[in-house]
Amino acid sequence: MMGFSRFMASAAGRAVRILAGVALIVIGGVLGGGWWALAVVGLVPLAAGALDVCLFNVLFGQPLSGKAVRAS
Repeated sequence: MMGFSRFMASAAGRAVRILAGVALIVIGGVLGGGWWALAVVGLVPLAAGALDVCLFNVLFGQPLSGKAVRAS
């Protein structure tokens, strides 16, 4: 799982999180109705990627900061 953690802390991992967040927001907005909740959930990976934090890393005992993971 360390490889996954390192990938998510990389620039490519940040891009994946940002794109996933944007996709969830767009899908939730397009579908409308009760699907707006999906758009709200999309804010989490979008913000995590933009702020260079990875919530998955905490599950693997790694630092929250992507910069700290890359430095180790």
